[in-house]
Amino acid sequence: MSVLLLAIASAPAQTHSGFYRPLTLAPAVQADAGGGGGADDATELAKKLSNPVAALISVPFQNNFEFGGGPNDDGFRYTLNLQPVVPFGLNDRWNLITRTIVPFIHQDDMIGDSSQTGLGDILQSFFFSPREPGPGGWIWGAGPAFLYPSATDDLLGSEKFGLGPTAVFLKQEHGWTYGALANHIWSVAGDDDRQDVSSTFLQPVLAYTTKKSTTFTLNTESTYDWENEQWTVPINAMVAQLVKIGKAPVQFQFGGKVYADGPSGAPEWGIRFAVILLFPK
Repeated sequence: MSVLLLAIASAPAQTHSGFYRPLTLAPAVQADAGGGGGADDATELAKKLSNPVAALISVPFQNNFEFGGGPNDDGFRYTLNLQPVVPFGLNDRWNLITRTIVPFIHQDDMIGDSSQTGLGDILQSFFFSPREPGPGGWIWGAGPAFLYPSATDDLLGSEKFGLGPTAVFLKQEHGWTYGALANHIWSVAGDDDRQDVSSTFLQPVLAYTTKKSTTFTLNTESTYDWENEQWTVPINAMVAQLVKIGKAPVQFQFGGKVYADGPSGAPEWGIRFAVILLFPK
């Protein structure tokens, strides 16, 4: 299934979806007994995409279009998140999965009547995960996350270097994936004139993958800003389809979001379209 996986452009930390390609920690899911056909392989590949720690190289291009933000509720923001996920086998028992989220942002009328375009802050996570599921079939991974002050415009990032812990727990059975990803980022260096970062990201997810490699996902990508005591809670509903272009597997994802909570000027709703390039071993 899709990997689990990362709100406000000017917010200093959590600006990216987490479970989005679902991040993969676990090893490749074994095909059902008696399977082995192309359809079974595609279904198992689609399942891995819902697992943030699956041993699967993927490169998602996630396009987010958000509307109704800014001081006059007419602001628009487009965010392209490039989100490569790369696993490394450390030994017979452990994998290391790296996930990097590189946002390119364009926004109009989100901050006053101004426009900004450029690179946002990069978020990079490292998950150490057992190769085999734990008791009860639970898959998990944990490690550090780093926020890099890479924004090319001071209104698109925090101008702070941050770090903190990240973890994911999930289970896959009978086509279902359910679990959660979380991290917390504290700023430890950067521009002293900018507000410190203390931000918690929570992403519970529920997904179902059919035998035709179609995945339906419902999640939230919620952030709590401890400095301003403010939640940002977008709720996402998405459908994804795994196909092959030539011999290359590709997943296409489309969905919508509404903001259940957010600070003044947060968007009201949005749509998401993503293309995920897969490189199975």
